[in-house]
Amino acid sequence: MSERENLIEQAVGAWRPRGPRGELREHPAWCDLDRAARAQVWRETLVQRALEAALDPRGLSTTARAILARLHASEG
Repeated sequence: MSERENLIEQAVGAWRPRGPRGELREHPAWCDLDRAARAQVWRETLVQRALEAALDPRGLSTTARAILARLHASEG
């Protein structure tokens, strides 16, 4: 796998770092990608999240599940 492909794969994943106040930040790999690679990340992310939602009993992607978990945690 090339370095470019590795960075794209990392950026497509659902994990994102958090800032000091818990805010989401872009994946570090994003900063190392050129414009064409970032467009590829966007396209592949759409496909990935659709596949995740198709496999989830509630139709949720990993992003949606993470957001709901944070919302539920903040309610308690």
